[in-house]
Amino acid sequence: MNFAASLDFKPKLVSTLKNYSFDKFKNDLVAGIVVGIVALPLAIAFGIASGVSPTVGLITAIIGGFIVSAAGGCTVQIGGPTGAFIVIVYNIIANFGLEGLAVATLMAGLILVALGIFRLGTVIKFIPYPIVVGFTAGIALTIFSTQINDFFGLGLKNVPSEFIPKWGMYLSNFGNVDWITLGVGLAALAIIIVTPKISRRLPGALIAIILVTLVVSLVPGLHVETIGDRFGSLSTDIPEPHGFELSMATINRLLPSAFTIAILGAIESLLSATVADGVTGTRTNSNTELIGQGMANIIVPFFGGIPVTGAIARTMTNITNGGRTPVAGLVHAIVLFLIFLFLMPLINLIPMACLAAVLIVVSYNMSGWRTIRAIFHNPKSDISVLVLTFLLTVIFDLTIAIEMGLLLAVILFLRRVMENTEIKVYSEQLDIAEGSETTHHEMLNVNPGVEVYEIDGPFFFGVATKFDELMRTTIGEKPKVRIIRMRKVPFIDSTGIHNLEVLIKSSYDENIQVVLSGVRENVRAALVNAGVNTLLGDDHICDHITKAVEMANRLAPASATAAATV
Repeated sequence: MNFAASLDFKPKLVSTLKNYSFDKFKNDLVAGIVVGIVALPLAIAFGIASGVSPTVGLITAIIGGFIVSAAGGCTVQIGGPTGAFIVIVYNIIANFGLEGLAVATLMAGLILVALGIFRLGTVIKFIPYPIVVGFTAGIALTIFSTQINDFFGLGLKNVPSEFIPKWGMYLSNFGNVDWITLGVGLAALAIIIVTPKISRRLPGALIAIILVTLVVSLVPGLHVETIGDRFGSLSTDIPEPHGFELSMATINRLLPSAFTIAILGAIESLLSATVADGVTGTRTNSNTELIGQGMANIIVPFFGGIPVTGAIARTMTNITNGGRTPVAGLVHAIVLFLIFLFLMPLINLIPMACLAAVLIVVSYNMSGWRTIRAIFHNPKSDISVLVLTFLLTVIFDLTIAIEMGLLLAVILFLRRVMENTEIKVYSEQLDIAEGSETTHHEMLNVNPGVEVYEIDGPFFFGVATKFDELMRTTIGEKPKVRIIRMRKVPFIDSTGIHNLEVLIKSSYDENIQVVLSGVRENVRAALVNAGVNTLLGDDHICDHITKAVEMANRLAPASATAAATV
């Protein structure tokens, strides 16, 4: 196998630069500057909400955003820290510290690269929609919950990370609301909400931060907690790469968290890319995108950063402002880097209540309440998956939510397949055209003593068990020949093969012949690999029902069968 030839890694930056022009650069430059300005408050807010400093949020957006644009498979994707990671990052830091977060992020990056190398980019898109909506809504509620302390100015220390104890503390301390802080938060919230109604091109979060910070700084008597008050003077030193210790014990403890980060990153980045493709008419290379996202998450932790993924809001801002190539994403990272070098002292003045307002709006936009309302009109199985994933995300954590949500979705899917898989029994006469689109009907006479069992659907472990039970519960005279019609069996798994082997052996013990009909090439190959053809005989595996019935009628002649029943 030529591994290099099979590797699906084709960064969009390389292909777009081949036919790049100055006009495209002008559009990308404007879009990149706007996105960089929009990304600034979000990077700071996500960094603080995740339990790290604003500087870490910026560093993540700079390095991660640059790598995603340089190595990704989407032309307009903007990478950086997002709200989806806040909960999982906060919990990892609380349990394992910053070094644990670095290890988890690194492992998540390796998992993402592996997903891309093994061409699983398209498979990730097939994660059930109710699961995505459920944990996205759960994350949104969790983010909202983390901002109550700063928005209302409660001044609480050591707030529990768990949802129920957290709200218990809030409710018992709402008498300590700082009205000035609340007023600042409400003013920022109002600006963010109103700004898009004036112009959709104006970054509401940034305008809110600028205006509110100016008022708080210039008006005497407005004493509210700022970023500088909480974190001290923010450093403008470019972080140097550093290593961290790896051990099997650490890897084992952090693997579930790394898996969660990888799955979240893959889902969010590919979802963002899919939305972008719908607007721009381009086509994202999913595998390359996963590898690019993985590379960003491998490199970022060495600079103290947090997980990176594609950001839908920033990506759409990029598209809206004319960005059409990865160069816009590179410009956005450079703009953030210049802000980091020259404007960090001003960031110290931003009120915490203002950032809380930014994140409250982010959580509202993430909640997807309209989508949830629509899903509640869907089948009960979808509703149960959504509700379970949501509750597990809120009450426990994302790792458990994703694991249990996927498990429930798989179980419900298998149940649906089993319910929709039919096993029909025929005797005496068989219509060849039944169950097909052809209008040509041909009746086959089936001798007494011959029974035809038609399986409509995949022959996997659930259906195999169902078929086995049908065989065991058949009442009446034992047949001489059993025809198993498999024209509508798209695949067969190991349990199906095992149950088929058991059926063949038990039938032979009862002097009952077994003939397979309409076996597809892939199913036949699986049977041959398992040695079923040796057990059954190659001539007993027929490609068409006509041949199978002819053989069965020879094995169970009508006269012989009639004589035996006299």
